[in-house]
Amino acid sequence: MGKFVIKKTPTGAFNFSLYAANREKIAVASQVYTTKAACKKGMESVGKNAAKCIAEDRIEDQTLKTVVEKTCPKFEVYFDKAGLYRYRLIASNGEHIAMPEEGYKSKSGVMNSLKSVATNAVNAEIVDETLE
Repeated sequence: MGKFVIKKTPTGAFNFSLYAANREKIAVASQVYTTKAACKKGMESVGKNAAKCIAEDRIEDQTLKTVVEKTCPKFEVYFDKAGLYRYRLIASNGEHIAMPEEGYKSKSGVMNSLKSVATNAVNAEIVDETLE
C-alpha cells in the first residue's frame, strides 16, 4: 500500500508526495495548495484519476511520431528538456495533478511508474508532516 505525505512549503502552502510500498517516491503534486483540505482533495483525485486512466487506457504517448489524443483524465508521457521520459497526470478538469520528481531513461521505466501511481494512490495511507 502506498503513502501520501503532506508537507508545508516555505510560503505556508501545502503539497504532497506519493511513495510506493517500497518507500520510493513515485509522484509529487503538480501544484501547491492554499489549504490542507484542498491538498487532500488533490491526493484523492490522484487515486481516482490514475486508476481510471490505467483501467480505460487513457495514456497519451507524446513521444510517438503520431500521437493518439486521449480525453481527460489522462496520463501524458513526454520527453523533458534533458531527453528523459516523464509523465503528468491530468484530471477531468484539465488540471495537472501529479508528476514524477525525476525523469526516466526508458519508456518502460516511466510506464511502470505511472502504473505504480495508479496502484499505490488508491486507499493510500496519509502522513501529515505539518502536524509535527
